[in-house]
Amino acid sequence: MEKALRRLKKKIDREGIIRDVRQKRYFEKPCEIKRRKRKIAAFNNMLRQRYENR
Repeated sequence: MEKALRRLKKKIDREGIIRDVRQKRYFEKPCEIKRRKRKIAAFNNMLRQRYENR
């Protein structure tokens, strides 16, 4: 039983179901969605540049 539960948790985590449910819990304006995505993209670009500069 514990093994099956562990497999289910791992599968849900990989697919991002819990993260999506938490984000959709409250309404988010389209401009806020764009702002959040821009912020994530900028952070990823910063990490990518740090990695390339090594």
